[in-house]
Amino acid sequence: MLIKTVRNSTPKWGKNCFFAENATLIGDVVFGDDCSVWYQAVVRGDVNKITIGNRTNIQDGAVIHATYQKAATSIGNDVSIGHNAIVHGCTLQDKVLVGMGSIIMDHCVVEPYSIIAAGSVVPQNTIVTSGSVYAGVPAKKIKEIGPALREGEIERIAKNYLMYASWFSTDQP
Repeated sequence: MLIKTVRNSTPKWGKNCFFAENATLIGDVVFGDDCSVWYQAVVRGDVNKITIGNRTNIQDGAVIHATYQKAATSIGNDVSIGHNAIVHGCTLQDKVLVGMGSIIMDHCVVEPYSIIAAGSVVPQNTIVTSGSVYAGVPAKKIKEIGPALREGEIERIAKNYLMYASWFSTDQP
């Protein structure tokens, strides 16, 4: 993995984190415990702070970034960020699922137990209300999340990524 200090900030992380060999962590980035950053994912805290809670997974090819002097990025606990997603200068609260290839722009807030469907673009300043599925370009609310989606998707994927990470060595860096 590439760990790079920028502007006197070096990435920090808690216990039992897995970082793929070609994951990139840069600058002012702080992870909680039991997180994973998968192959070719980039968490780039060079221009603003990125804070990530516990048990969050950032899947292959995803990019986490922020906007200089305007929009930091905050990601909560038990969040799954799908393959090739872009999370930029926004807040993802706890128990959020970001679908593959989605883009979430500056100053958005995604409240708990929400899903951003694969391929969606969430425009700047959007508030995704708790318990919602947002889809499309631009993303709009398409339905409420019931227990089946909450347990069968949001919670299942977050738990599965804890298991997947356990298959790899956790004595990192």
